[in-house]
Amino acid sequence: MKFTFAESLSPEIRTSVVPVAEDSLPAFLPNALKEGAKENRFKGKPGQIFEGFAEIDGAVRQIVLAGTGKAGAADRQAALEKAGAAVIARYLTSGKKSVGVDFSEANVDAAGAAAFLMGMRLRSWRIDTYRTKLKEEQKPSLTEAVVIGAPAGTDAAWDDAAAVATGVEFTRELVSEPANKIYPETFVERCKERLEGTGIEITVLTVEEMSALGMGALLGVGQGSIDRPARIIAMHWKGGGSEAPLAFVGKGVTFDSGGISIKPAAGMEEMKWDMGGAGAVAGTMLALAARKAKANIVGICGLTENMPDGNAQRPGDVVTSMSGQTIEVINTDAEGRLVLCDALHWCQETFKPSKIVDLATLTGAILVSLGKEHAGLFSNNDELSDALTAAGKSVGEKLWRMPLAPEYDRLMDSQIADMKNAGPRFGGSITAAQFLQRFIMNDTPWAHLDVAGMVWADKPGATWDKGATGYGVRLLDRLVRDTLNG
Repeated sequence: MKFTFAESLSPEIRTSVVPVAEDSLPAFLPNALKEGAKENRFKGKPGQIFEGFAEIDGAVRQIVLAGTGKAGAADRQAALEKAGAAVIARYLTSGKKSVGVDFSEANVDAAGAAAFLMGMRLRSWRIDTYRTKLKEEQKPSLTEAVVIGAPAGTDAAWDDAAAVATGVEFTRELVSEPANKIYPETFVERCKERLEGTGIEITVLTVEEMSALGMGALLGVGQGSIDRPARIIAMHWKGGGSEAPLAFVGKGVTFDSGGISIKPAAGMEEMKWDMGGAGAVAGTMLALAARKAKANIVGICGLTENMPDGNAQRPGDVVTSMSGQTIEVINTDAEGRLVLCDALHWCQETFKPSKIVDLATLTGAILVSLGKEHAGLFSNNDELSDALTAAGKSVGEKLWRMPLAPEYDRLMDSQIADMKNAGPRFGGSITAAQFLQRFIMNDTPWAHLDVAGMVWADKPGATWDKGATGYGVRLLDRLVRDTLNG
């Protein structure tokens, strides 16, 4: 969606959106519109919409009031995003091509105006690539918003926000694509295409290179998918300073059948989004480069499929990770941790990061614990944990810290190897995190985010439609801003 800034609206734009704080209808509104709003109990609550028509300067115009919540509320930014998104949800397929957005009496600063526009842009994203029989009234028509009366500095604030929106959209694209379109090789190709010219340095490891490095855990997952060979991609943004980079590591299982421990057929099609952690890392790197973040960041994605052919890994197999630690494979559907352990070790050996955050759609157990309201946060470092929690709260991508303890760690011991890849039934998200912690070297500050409940939505949210949410990009971007002044 295109956003432009202007002094006034052209006569061709017949619909004006007016952001309205709670209980504060703008004075310039015609009396009939004010009375109509009151009669329909429009209060200006976040996301509340009222529309009417009025004759202005001899022409009939549609006026849309978009509630933005209380002017001094602590969550005003989120309310403004929700308001902008509500406008798009109402008018994206309305037949309108353009709308005006009038901030002249909106009682917002530049950041608030940018938040309203952010909500509009994020809610306007959808993927119709494979839909060939959409009726005209089902197709998006709204392609432009012309902004007038914006506070000073809104254009610069919007440029910054738009860069982050670009990253969120890229993540949604990757997560939404079917597994016959996005698999390890094409994930890498899509990243190269989108990151070309940004200044990001890209390194790709092939199966042969990973084998030479001893990545038996990651490669074991991909044994049953020889036609879709595994890859690792590293994306390095050197935006400032010579300090050790902050590392983001993502699980990228582009389709997870469960392998020999095969999943039930019902709902298996959703496992195309089992690469949501890797998708978030790729989108974050694009966002950081687009806004020229002044920070040294590396993003790494471990990419493979988990399929059950005659060459597939079996329950009971023992694999040797790049770290040299051996793993008894109890359940081939506990594959994400096998992918991540080698990616984490390679990241530490190659880039010597100052801190590591990994993201993975790792366990169904986290959904049992937290539902779809919070991602699980596990960490060996209170400072990093607190920073992530604060960043998530700031951008509406919520986290809840879960425990790590030796009592849980012992549950991952194996009788014939250094560890096993699956623990008992209870505490499944915790034991998965304990497994990963065994691959963190020298007490490097590390956090694991289990995002299984967050990357995909079966109903619309405030700033997304059904499907891929883009979760993780705004969280990681905010972490960079808060902790690295980037």
